[in-house]
Amino acid sequence: MKTASKETTMRYIYLRVTVDGVRKETSTKRTWDIQRWDPKTERAIGNKEDARTLNHFLDAMVTRINQFKMDLMYTERTISAQRIIDFVLGRVTSKAMLLEEFKKHNDEMLSLVPQDYALATHKRYETARFHAIAFVKYKYAADDIEFRDLDYDFIISYELYLKTVKNCVNNSALKYIACMKKVINRAIDKNIIAQDPFRAFKRKITKTLKRPLTASELRTLEQVTITTPRLETVRDIFVFQCYTGLAYIDAYQLRKADIKTGIDGAQWIMSERQKTGNVTNIPLLPKALEIIDRYKNHPLCLSRGAVLPVASNQKMNAYLKEIAELCGFDCELNTHKARRTFGSTVTLNNDVPIHVVKEMLGHQSIRQTESYAITAEQTIGREMKELGIKLGKSKQAIPQEGIEMISKLEKELKELKQRYGLR
Repeated sequence: MKTASKETTMRYIYLRVTVDGVRKETSTKRTWDIQRWDPKTERAIGNKEDARTLNHFLDAMVTRINQFKMDLMYTERTISAQRIIDFVLGRVTSKAMLLEEFKKHNDEMLSLVPQDYALATHKRYETARFHAIAFVKYKYAADDIEFRDLDYDFIISYELYLKTVKNCVNNSALKYIACMKKVINRAIDKNIIAQDPFRAFKRKITKTLKRPLTASELRTLEQVTITTPRLETVRDIFVFQCYTGLAYIDAYQLRKADIKTGIDGAQWIMSERQKTGNVTNIPLLPKALEIIDRYKNHPLCLSRGAVLPVASNQKMNAYLKEIAELCGFDCELNTHKARRTFGSTVTLNNDVPIHVVKEMLGHQSIRQTESYAITAEQTIGREMKELGIKLGKSKQAIPQEGIEMISKLEKELKELKQRYGLR
């Protein structure tokens, strides 16, 4: 009981709930004379009508709470002090549901395409939502789940579901989980839930070596004889990407108006990346200019005002698999490998400074560009050859007597180590 007024013996009656050491309180909005209250039984003293009425009210409240706890147990939902208090206060009917909020998030994202988001990003979040729907049905046999039911077990169970039932690799599973995490963070910001169920969830992306084409492989690709027109066109577009660093969507959306004369009088691509909106200024190399000229009168280019007759990404990647077989490559060809080839083989391996490559690729940071800096064997060989020359010169600069003395000292040191058992 808590004081209602310092001048009287009347007190407010409070309900206290403790679950797993967590205590929550709320007022019953009833007052009673402390002199007619038994603190041991926590009930009013006496048989008067007002005492019987209050005790009946308190007994009914306890009964309702116990029944609510049993319902939570039968439905395998978490029993918490806050949930019981919410039940007492009539907040149970107002349920914040995960999948419902997920849909709201995705609908808002779609309304911001293409201003703030790419359509592909929305599609990824929709795929993540469908996985979440399937998981809730699979584990809970329900159409949705309350935010308050989310805990660490829910997260790790969802991860296991993605990797086993959906056969997702680690990186794909973590991407879908990241989509869900964004929706949960949104719920935290909206005060729908107080605690983050992800706070103990720590996983790492598996580092994968996304190898670009080597200079030799790029040469093979350019020179291979292709008799099928559709494959020849796809090959040319891929090679164009290799010499410009454009991502698939940027090559698809490239218009003739994006080809401009630069400050050096040469032809440049001056546009914005569709994914990030970052400005990209790329000087056109002779091979890229040759391909542009080859397709300037192509019907698809003329009808769309496009620079190249780029097909859908799905078709491009399917045709690139055929081209890889024609070239005898043991690696997979896809549209993004061309961008990596530009970043590594065409530019960085030819001593173009990394900060220049960053600007041409439209990256936001050098760190992004560093992931493209896969050193080729020819670069390692070149650097080691230069090191060998430097070491050779250093050795020649030492007189013969000095070399003999160094050899003698090394021999004596070796004998001392053997004598005293040193390494």
